[in-house]
Amino acid sequence: MEFIDCVVVGAGVVGIAAARALAKAGREVLVLEAAEAIGTVTSSRNSEVIHAGIYYPKDSLMARLCVEGRRRLYAFCAEHGVQARRCGKLIVATDDAEAERLAGIKARAEANGVEDMRMLTARDARAMEPALACTAALHSPHTGIVDSHGYMLALQGEAEADGATFVFHSPVERGRVTEDGVVIEAAGETLACRTLVNAAGLYAPAVARGIVGMPSQMVPKEYWAKGNYFSLPGRAPFSRLIYPVPVPGGLGVHLTIDLGGQARFGPDVEWVDEINYDVDPARADSFYAAIRRYWPGLRDGALQPGYAGVRPKIVPRGAPAQDFVIQGPAVHGVPGLVNLFGIESPGLTAAIALADLVVAAC
Repeated sequence: MEFIDCVVVGAGVVGIAAARALAKAGREVLVLEAAEAIGTVTSSRNSEVIHAGIYYPKDSLMARLCVEGRRRLYAFCAEHGVQARRCGKLIVATDDAEAERLAGIKARAEANGVEDMRMLTARDARAMEPALACTAALHSPHTGIVDSHGYMLALQGEAEADGATFVFHSPVERGRVTEDGVVIEAAGETLACRTLVNAAGLYAPAVARGIVGMPSQMVPKEYWAKGNYFSLPGRAPFSRLIYPVPVPGGLGVHLTIDLGGQARFGPDVEWVDEINYDVDPARADSFYAAIRRYWPGLRDGALQPGYAGVRPKIVPRGAPAQDFVIQGPAVHGVPGLVNLFGIESPGLTAAIALADLVVAAC
């Protein structure tokens, strides 16, 4: 049986960032990924937004790691030639009740350390984005977009430069706690490791439940909230990201632009029992209604089914919003095991900062 100092399960952006941080700390690192390549699931099925840190409760992990991660992400991209653009975002109110909520969003953002947030009148907002319809808006200049795949490749390159090894088509099937760490079975092989980092995203609770010796009561139940996207052919009608006032379970059907200037709308929130990435064209009906509240110029038939992603929730529909869970030995009592649960948005933005807490928890 082969012994590896540290095994990371999952090569999404958080797993790759954790492997990079562990390798830089001098650890021998093996990354096991069930798919054929890095970042094929949640890390590549999202809006590719660099979040500023606006919406999360003060002192939550999401708030702290998003703000720190955003600053470090911009710096990392600049240093490594990864495409990223600080295009800014408008959070728009389309009636008086929503306009009143903007002040609370601004106050929460500032409590989290988000800089330069600015309230706008409808006239000010339309001067920035002439196609926009709103009663008021909140401007976030530090929100941006990133080439998520380029970002993950750069993280992987640094991890490998420091000795980390990535192995694909290697799902972790089961494991057991021993006196010296954790023994796992993956792709027909048995490995022993001193440290196991469970960064399996949607499947992290299942991986944890499959480890004999991990207290079952410490493993949250998984819930999956699918997000569907629709695309708009041609150039985007806006130069900034346009977000409505948030809705329960998500941030509403927002408009984002990619680095090529094309617009996409989404995600919505569709609670599902099985993971699939099909986009039902009929869901466009609700998209038109939501988008026309802030962009009445959207033409009938303009939206095309795009892609879908699934949020790794650990709270059910209607429950208070979740926070990231970084569960190390100090929490569950299993030496050498670190579980990452509920790492949904802003996980892409927070990944580098989150990885430091993984190292600290090992």
